[in-house]
Amino acid sequence: MANNFLEAFSRSLSVEMPYAEELDEYLDQLIPIVRPWGEDLVEDHFYLDRPWLEFQDDDRFHDIILHFFNEGGEYLRSVNGDVTSGSWRYLERSNKLLIDHHESELFDLAFMDSNFFILRKHGDQQRFGRPKYFMMVSEQLGRNLEWRDALELLFNTYRSNNNFYIILALIIIVAIAIVLILSVY
Repeated sequence: MANNFLEAFSRSLSVEMPYAEELDEYLDQLIPIVRPWGEDLVEDHFYLDRPWLEFQDDDRFHDIILHFFNEGGEYLRSVNGDVTSGSWRYLERSNKLLIDHHESELFDLAFMDSNFFILRKHGDQQRFGRPKYFMMVSEQLGRNLEWRDALELLFNTYRSNNNFYIILALIIIVAIAIVLILSVY
């Protein structure tokens, strides 16, 4: 009986990541469950002056693209070391990010923390056959990852926070049980 309890408990802690074929499909499933542990665009110290490595799910994508959002609205994009510049602007009232690099693009924040910066391009991108999400991972973390590995790390945000709440609930239940047992005696 104790083994059954331990097995059921360990299964509850090992939440499986949903499966999908494409990056957009994965992110459609993962963003709603990790979003509560994310930050907001107004907290610019999470994304300013850092190299962000772009991830795509295209098997032919082998470029190393870094994005820099610098103080003062400077935007730099490095493709295999060749740098071009533009600008970025946080639109405070609408909580959107405008990136001007050859053309202006409007993004909503999908998820952000110290390791992930995921934007959703405004509008119905799928209708035009374009990617819905613009996924970036901190360069230090992402340089040796494939896109599916990066998504697994993103899911770990949920998994580790979910485990905390499960363990906390179990501690509370055990504490209540002890109090009830002691009150009987």
